[in-house]
Amino acid sequence: MENRPIAALLKGLCAMIIVMASREREDIDYVVARIEALGYQAHLIEGTQRTVVAAVGDERGKFRLQSLESLPHVEKVVPILQPFKLAGREAKEEDTSFKVGGVTIGGGVFTVMAGPCSVESREQILETAKVVHDCGATILRGGAFKPRTSPYAFQGLELEGLNLLDEAREATGVPYVTEVMTPEQVPIVAERADILQIGARNMQNFGLLKAVGRLRKPVFLKRGMMSTINEFLMSAEYVMSEGNKDVILCERGIRTFETETRNTLDISAVPVLKKLSHLPVFVDPSHATGHWDLVIPMAKAAVVAGADGLMIEVHPHPEDAFSDGAQSLKPPHFKQMMEEIAPLVSLMGKTL
Repeated sequence: MENRPIAALLKGLCAMIIVMASREREDIDYVVARIEALGYQAHLIEGTQRTVVAAVGDERGKFRLQSLESLPHVEKVVPILQPFKLAGREAKEEDTSFKVGGVTIGGGVFTVMAGPCSVESREQILETAKVVHDCGATILRGGAFKPRTSPYAFQGLELEGLNLLDEAREATGVPYVTEVMTPEQVPIVAERADILQIGARNMQNFGLLKAVGRLRKPVFLKRGMMSTINEFLMSAEYVMSEGNKDVILCERGIRTFETETRNTLDISAVPVLKKLSHLPVFVDPSHATGHWDLVIPMAKAAVVAGADGLMIEVHPHPEDAFSDGAQSLKPPHFKQMMEEIAPLVSLMGKTL
């Protein structure tokens, strides 16, 4: 399927990395000002080993950018060859990590997000929040606004759902992630949620990506069911190009000819994404498989593939769930999963 917005973005685009020889704020600000004076967007990327400024703009001005190498506090100016300029490792060699309500994402910490597909009632979300917290999950997931294939299916409790998620966070101290579906919803959900989820169906909703990109709140971006890894990273680029650098990538299965599972979990996407990008990579084995008994094996596979975390659907009574009951773990199975992944997380040099 032709992707005209991305093609338009790449045509005539120039991106350079200005590697700083100095880490003094005055010198960095001077270089940023020079980049912006040349008509480019300047994106500051500060790592533990080096500070770089990514300059993104018109291809025709690249020679003027290269002249910045003559400045005494600039080490070198090099082009970014990948189309994903800010999400790629050319711009930033070190893995990105950040905190969400005291919870570390990336940085050698393995993070588990867990909870129901949909917030259905006060009793359901409070019970689930306590269960997943007690088992070791550090972020609660729950849908207040639900995109569904059928317009007649349960669409979520919306604002009431956000109120219940707020209450669950207050009761457990666990931050929560919930989906946002339209640009108009962004300010409403962003005011409440700790992480904003962009679902697979909205991975190339460019207006929505730009809207969450203008926030300073982490974005959990799911791979589209028929999207290439390149397209996935370009969607992250849309968010980052608006200034929001806290993006989490989530592999959740792609659509293939196979019918035994809901989707096909592309486990190889994890090491590929880790190679190409510095962003944290999570896996959602619940949506990938569609069957609760396949979730634990695929969760373990995600750990050893190098993922930074998991998103797991958990429901106290999945047989009564309004959505995705077949792929939801009951509390005892979630506890089993957490116990079985613990040694694998340690083996991979990470901590739960």
